[in-house]
Amino acid sequence: MGRILVTALVLAAMALPAQAQYFTLGGDDLDACAANGEVVGLKQEGDNFLAVRAGPGTSHAKLDELRMRDAVYICTEDGDWYGIVYGDDDCGVTSPIDPPRPYTGPCASGWVHSRYINVTAG
Repeated sequence: MGRILVTALVLAAMALPAQAQYFTLGGDDLDACAANGEVVGLKQEGDNFLAVRAGPGTSHAKLDELRMRDAVYICTEDGDWYGIVYGDDDCGVTSPIDPPRPYTGPCASGWVHSRYINVTAG
């Protein structure tokens, strides 16, 4: 019985979208994520993906991969890194969030280098 429960918990965790560490939204009367963007500038002869990381920098764990033209919400920045939310659902970040809190879904979140994001609105 214990092994079945552990297996079920692992499978459930795998189904959840990746979430970033150190990522808080809200605190004012503006949209939680004030800009939209898309992935650009990936080299086809390279890895051809943009790593989504748990924090702002390459020392943080890779959570996911984005491809060319994938859409993102840009929610915060830290140096050359954008804190983003992305996914196919209504991510709940186009209106104010108060009080400030970590993003918990339903979409995925993480950090990407700003060099590979073209701001399309905001």
